[in-house]
Amino acid sequence: MTVDLRLYALVDPAVSGGRSLPALTALIADNVTLVQLRDKHGSTRVMVEEARDIAAVLKPRGTPLLINDRVDVALAAKADGVHIGWDDIDAADARRILGPDAIIGLSIKSMEQAAAAPLDLLNYVAIGGVYPTTSKDNTAAPIGTDGLRTIVAAIRARKPGYPICAIAGINAGNAADVIAAGADGVAVISVLSVSKEPAAAAAGLRGVVDAALAKRGVA
Repeated sequence: MTVDLRLYALVDPAVSGGRSLPALTALIADNVTLVQLRDKHGSTRVMVEEARDIAAVLKPRGTPLLINDRVDVALAAKADGVHIGWDDIDAADARRILGPDAIIGLSIKSMEQAAAAPLDLLNYVAIGGVYPTTSKDNTAAPIGTDGLRTIVAAIRARKPGYPICAIAGINAGNAADVIAAGADGVAVISVLSVSKEPAAAAAGLRGVVDAALAKRGVA
């Protein structure tokens, strides 16, 4: 399945600006192209309910919903797939459980991971953290756009045209640099969720990404 990574929004009850996740999703839904539910502290039942409510907002727009890590929640909520990290479920197991039509993404943080990632089992990779962020505990130093460009090149040397998004600390002021470095889109959380006007923030960031892709010659 082809995945549109242009504006990939992560929604998390811990970083929601005091809004419910369905309400936040409704505000940004017209401009995001992919949504991930990330909830590191909620119960399984709560996550399933959250996922179903978010999916109800996204379904009329045809925007996919992924679940961070939790294959069981994705199955129960009939989400479109999962995003996993290197300490989560193995990509081969996720693919076997979710089937060939599910969207599965993987976080990539280093050249070693870029070389080892099972690209044929995945639909995309997310490279980062590019810039400093407070949205997730991360002790690794940011890779910057130079590091992003290097890892993008390594992935696409293995599989030309492979879908890649960038994550961490991305906003309307630096998104164009990220796209210029080779990413197909940006994965963001706080720049939308804690904004006083999430809808305007999403529209502005989507505009920056689309313009940067056009400048790079990507339709």
